[in-house]
This record gives sequence, C-alpha cells and structure tokens, in this order.
Amino acid sequence: YRMSPSVARIDPRATMRAAMRTGGDLILPRFRKRRKVHPPLVILADISGSMSQYTRIFLHVMHVLSERRRGLHTVLFGTRLTNITRQMRNKDPDEAVDQCVGSVRDWSGGTRIGEALNDFNRLWSRRVLGQGAIVILITDGLERDSLDVLDLEIDRLHRSCRRLIWLNPLMRWENFAPKAHGIRAMMPHVTSFRAGHNIASLQGLAAAICDPRDGGDKARMLAMMRLKSG
Repeated sequence: YRMSPSVARIDPRATMRAAMRTGGDLILPRFRKRRKVHPPLVILADISGSMSQYTRIFLHVMHVLSERRRGLHTVLFGTRLTNITRQMRNKDPDEAVDQCVGSVRDWSGGTRIGEALNDFNRLWSRRVLGQGAIVILITDGLERDSLDVLDLEIDRLHRSCRRLIWLNPLMRWENFAPKAHGIRAMMPHVTSFRAGHNIASLQGLAAAICDPRDGGDKARMLAMMRLKSG
C-alpha cells in the first residue's frame, strides 16, 4: 500500500502515528491505497547467425526497457549464455550496445536453444524469476539439437514464470507457418506468440506485456499445427 490523499482504505498505523503528535487530543484518519508494482521482466534473446539482422534492433529496445522498467534482466544466448543486464544500464544506448557486443563470445554463431534454456533454468531461474516475472523470448525457433531437451526446458521455463511471450521475426513472411520442428515443439508451451521484426510489432509487445489475456497468434498457429497433423 501507499499513502492516499483522498478517502480510501483507512491506514490504522498512520492514523495512530499522527494522533500521537497531538497526544491523542485530535485523531484524524489517514488513508492508503494499493500500490501498483510491475512484475519483473526477463528477456532471453537469440544472437545466432540467423538472427543477426535483428539483434542490434532488439538490443536498443532492451536498452529503452532498462531505462523505463525496474527489475529487468537481459540474457543473450547462442551456444552459451551471456548476462548483459549491467551493460544495459549504461545511459548511452550506443555505448551500451557496444559493451554488449564486446562481452559476447558467440556473436552471430550457432544456436542451441534447448541447451541454452537448460543453462538458464539451472543457473538463473531461481535468481530472476521470482515475484511473478514475465519472460520475453526472442528467437526464430530453428533448433538443430535434440527436440526432447528443447521440449523439456521450454516447459520448465513456462512453469517457472507468470507468462512466456515469444517474439519470432520469421513472422515477417505473410505465409509463415509453424513447419520447423523446433517451432512446433515450443509453441504449446508459450503464453503468447507474436511477430518481432519491425517497430509496429515491437509496439504490440507493450500491449502484450500489459494484457494478461493476450495470446497473439498462438491460437492460429496451434490450429495450423493440428490441421497439418490431421
């Protein structure tokens, strides 16, 4: 709760503290109202070669979010995890991006989504997924390793957070369909599936974060998967 100047819920402690200043001769009620606290945000961004044309755009978006949102953690992954939360706190966006690039060893390399999620779930989830955190996963979903590991770890991640929002830049294609095995393995475990290739799609992300009912294009993708399976 926080103090409220208007008539709301009575705050007994604040009322008694104020009354003690006058020895109890005058007791005027103090009020309080619920304080709005945004849940923590955790961003997991793919920096593999197939995502290279989008990586810097996403880094600038992450920097803006770092300035405007408290409790934001940013982790990049390709073949390994790199935590860039500290670098994103630099007030200059260009310097922040340059520091991120300098700290990453597997920039524009391969990708192992399942193994990266396994490392995150094992090493970082307990530290950053408390208080109902929302996870934003940015990847094209083109997994080349075991789908069993990917299915297990994406399910574990989904169960550990309040919501799991997946941004996929492949949705820039008008005829995009969830044909890749990695995408099909991940789709049932995400809360919302959205495009992530231009400014308009990133503006839609803000609405998705604020709306707990937002599912993006998940329902349509699942219907396409069932139709193909049938």
